[in-house]
Amino acid sequence: MAKITLLDGYSVNPGDLCWDTFRGLGDFTVYDKTPADLTVERIGDSDMVLSNKVLLTRGVIESCKNLKYIGVLATGYNNVDLEAASEHGITVTNIPAYSTQSVVQHVFALLLEHCSKVAHHDARVKAGAWENNDMFCFWDYPLIELWGKTLGIVGFGRIGSSVAKVALAFGMKVLACTRTKKEMSGVEFVSLEELLQKSDCITLHAPLADATKGMINKDTIRKMKDGVMIVNTGRGLLIVEQDVLDGLNSGKISCYMADVFSTEPPAKGNRLIRQKNTIITPHYAWAPKEARMRLMGIAYDNIKAYLGGHVKNKVNV
Repeated sequence: MAKITLLDGYSVNPGDLCWDTFRGLGDFTVYDKTPADLTVERIGDSDMVLSNKVLLTRGVIESCKNLKYIGVLATGYNNVDLEAASEHGITVTNIPAYSTQSVVQHVFALLLEHCSKVAHHDARVKAGAWENNDMFCFWDYPLIELWGKTLGIVGFGRIGSSVAKVALAFGMKVLACTRTKKEMSGVEFVSLEELLQKSDCITLHAPLADATKGMINKDTIRKMKDGVMIVNTGRGLLIVEQDVLDGLNSGKISCYMADVFSTEPPAKGNRLIRQKNTIITPHYAWAPKEARMRLMGIAYDNIKAYLGGHVKNKVNV
């Protein structure tokens, strides 16, 4: 019977879901959270380990002699030393495409909050501003209509292409920049420079790589429209935080909306978080219950397939 250890189960299942199906796959142990200094001890002689964000470094891998399988409970797998895993014959799998719908929903939740100021006006109504007004309607903040605005999508994988479909339904013009030539009715594929120049709103869905790290910086911001809106549900390091802060302070950027940061949790006192023309959420676009259920289902299928002799969603050679 396989010995399977899950190091940080709370991040995926804080108690509203159930791990019972996994117990049928082997001797299954769940830890809610695992600090770095207990990682090796808790893996022990396990054959298989599951981790969302716990670091599985070369040192950890080489200390756990029985380890044959690492299941990353996320799409990104930069918490695993893939080279070390491959050297030791360890299979590493991930969870692709489980959160596409949830992240797309969150992109528009951020954008609509900025444009319609729902939370602000809800608070004002509850504070008595409407009932004390002599007009039948009330608003005290500029409102923005998305119809006719140009949305620039940087990165056109599953999430970027799904964002495009929703944007088109809102009546937006859609530009996209992608490494791989694609076609979608209603979407114009352009260079990054043209996208920066023409977009009223830019949403980031590119993977983090050497070529994309810090791609939103003082030079690229300078090419954007005045008052541009930027949404980042991709990776925090796609932007240079200080340059975005400067753009917000100058008015070049009207609002920065993000679910991701360069370090998570962010450093205390981070000025970008406290900037008034930002909307920041705590990296939870992926976390609706339905998405986490899909994640757990794919993780189960990955393990079952591996135990059956055919590997699914392998990310290392």
